[in-house]
Amino acid sequence: MVYYDAVPVYRKPVRRSVSLPPSVARRVRTLAKTNRTSTNRTLVELIESGLEAQERGRRRFLELADRLTQSRDKSEQSRLKEELARMTFGE
Repeated sequence: MVYYDAVPVYRKPVRRSVSLPPSVARRVRTLAKTNRTSTNRTLVELIESGLEAQERGRRRFLELADRLTQSRDKSEQSRLKEELARMTFGE
């Protein structure tokens, strides 16, 4: 639901079909039972948190890249380059 001028505007949910590996489906079902929610609600929450985490990572990367371009300290530049490389290529 989205609010425009304090008036709720309901948007029709978009239906998607996904295939989950059995182990993932089992984990989602267990999590839903633990939280006493539906598996659909659990999937939505997991997807939303994953998207938010990805956005935080993107912002962090851009922040580090900006700091690297502004830094004049060689040791800080080296540290920032290493951190950016880890974010890009993994450890």
